[in-house]
Amino acid sequence: MKILANDGISPSGKTALEQAGFEVITEKVAQENLADEINKQGIVGVLVRSATTVRKEVIDACPGLKLIGRGGVGMDNIDVDYARSKGLEVINTPAASSQSVAELVFAHLFGAVRFIYDANRQMPANGVTEFGKLKKNYAKGLELRGKTIGIIGFGRIGQSVAQYALGLGMNVLYCDRSKKAVDITVEVANAGGITVTLPVSDMDTLLAQSDFISIHVPKQADGSAVITATQFAKMKDGVVIINAARGGVVNEADLITALDNDKVAHAGLDVYDNEPTPSAAILAHKKVSLTPHIGAATVEAQDRIGTELAEKIASYFSVTA
Repeated sequence: MKILANDGISPSGKTALEQAGFEVITEKVAQENLADEINKQGIVGVLVRSATTVRKEVIDACPGLKLIGRGGVGMDNIDVDYARSKGLEVINTPAASSQSVAELVFAHLFGAVRFIYDANRQMPANGVTEFGKLKKNYAKGLELRGKTIGIIGFGRIGQSVAQYALGLGMNVLYCDRSKKAVDITVEVANAGGITVTLPVSDMDTLLAQSDFISIHVPKQADGSAVITATQFAKMKDGVVIINAARGGVVNEADLITALDNDKVAHAGLDVYDNEPTPSAAILAHKKVSLTPHIGAATVEAQDRIGTELAEKIASYFSVTA
């Protein structure tokens, strides 16, 4: 049986699938040729990350396709309900990348409060001639310890962000559809775990009290943004906002306005509208730090994703990985 890993798969995942008797194809197929290639090669399972989409048209055109897998959490690039209504198995790996995404959130946060994102732009160009000026420009950094972080969406990734925040000595607020308190265990090297019970907050309280806000929710069902001018108006002046969830969760035009009027001091973005061609205005904004949708792009996370996909595929096809 052939599996097409169209957006790649880790060596450990590929090996596990091959040991279970699958043929794994990793050569990239262009989106417009996806259905033809699935049929031509007799592929029974297709694996994607965020680049490839599997919509109704592909599903209808590929009667031999049995499984669609997403290496990661969100599955908005797959018509999940339709696929399942046609009898296809649809899988993802919701736990495998939580720690990697959380660490990227804090990479953006540390870079924001110490101006590293801007210093890395300015030092190569002006560090020799304007060293003293740049030192003065970046002299008002902040510490994260003792500050309040608000986490919008408290699934696995949101909870991982909370673990890191608590470990840093930050105060944590969160809001989530579950509306219930959550126990968060912070692992301390050589000392075991410390468990903290966090009560849920409402959105308005979180927006008003947070010094930093990290977003971990999918797009709304109607495709509208979760954070718009209405929400920005309720935030503290000088808030820092991080989006490592999905492009479109934050209204980018409203974000630029909030950055320009100093409501938002800084934004850290890993995801964008119109990927893979983000807005030039966002990419060029001096108050934005940027990464190209790499939340799950660590060696460890990709190994976990590949292995978990292999296990689920083997289980579905009744093979032992």
